[in-house]
Amino acid sequence: MNVAVIKYNAGNIKSVYHALKRLGTDVVLTDDPVRIQAADKVIFPGVGEAGTTMAYLKQHGLDQLIKSLRQPVLGICLGQQLMCAHSLEGDVDCLGIFDMPVKKFEFNPLDRDKKVPHMGWNNISNCKSALFDGLDSNSYVYFVHSYYVPVCKWSIATTEYIEPFSAALQKDNFYATQFHPEKSGTVGQTILENFIKL
Repeated sequence: MNVAVIKYNAGNIKSVYHALKRLGTDVVLTDDPVRIQAADKVIFPGVGEAGTTMAYLKQHGLDQLIKSLRQPVLGICLGQQLMCAHSLEGDVDCLGIFDMPVKKFEFNPLDRDKKVPHMGWNNISNCKSALFDGLDSNSYVYFVHSYYVPVCKWSIATTEYIEPFSAALQKDNFYATQFHPEKSGTVGQTILENFIKL
């Protein structure tokens, strides 16, 4: 069992790599198409800006590569957003795996507790995927984001912040989380372990 973490111009990639190493996983951080295609599992993580990141992916042929993968793929945070059809961040077309828009949280000055970005611990609910095996309902995970995917037919977990949104998505072999499993303590560790077991 080996896992490829896609290396590109996004932040937070090494923290995912180290989280997988702590689980004893055979993991490689790479942008080599051959190594990515040969991996048993692929993780597409990241923190960054959608427009510049999509430009980088296209320039390096990673956009077509990611869409062509047939093994289980897990997008994390920016990775989830880039798997969608279009992002308001940079007004850019994305990979289109999930036919959904990525919207921006609208700050309401009457609700000063709900600041943007959504940052910190929040619970996930309506979980319906093997990713969440062994977890209690309403488990808490860690978020850092200003943009979100609305709840849709591909939602496998939801969270509410300003309004309900997709905390996780799944379509065929593609999985994605808006939250950061690698920063979510034992809950996140269980989610990564479950992904490796898929």
